[in-house]
Amino acid sequence: MDEDPVSLCFEVFNEIGIIEQLSRTLLEARLPEGLIAPHFGVISHLSRRGDGRTPMEIARAFQVPKTSMTHTIKGLEAHGLVEVRPNPDDGRSKLVWLTARGQSFRDETIRAMVPDLNRLSEVYAAEKLIGILPALRELRAVLDADRDPPVSKNASGRMRAV
Repeated sequence: MDEDPVSLCFEVFNEIGIIEQLSRTLLEARLPEGLIAPHFGVISHLSRRGDGRTPMEIARAFQVPKTSMTHTIKGLEAHGLVEVRPNPDDGRSKLVWLTARGQSFRDETIRAMVPDLNRLSEVYAAEKLIGILPALRELRAVLDADRDPPVSKNASGRMRAV
């Protein structure tokens, strides 16, 4: 294979970025007024990974600043899709819980996307999607494991990112 590995990696990332943009636009066309893809992402994350997480944990999962995630969570709370409750283990922090309405919102949004997903499945064979899933999952796992910078101690013994 004569392909330059760096160029090949860039091409893969570029295609994934374009696919993300197109799929986000498709998703947002199905969301109720006032909600955007990051809102759906948080709801989906809580549904998939389990709720009762701190805003900081959710922010780390999405790799966004805590202030941005707090803003997103407040929007979800205003729509009745999540509840923010005191953390019983740490009085200084809060936990985010998915409401029944939040779970229904996720399910309804996925149902609203069925015609789009059916159209995609008509032009893109299921066998092909099944075939690329392992590579995509492996790439995600490598990138996920690599997202936190290595940590070392500085001269004073404090931990710092390198």
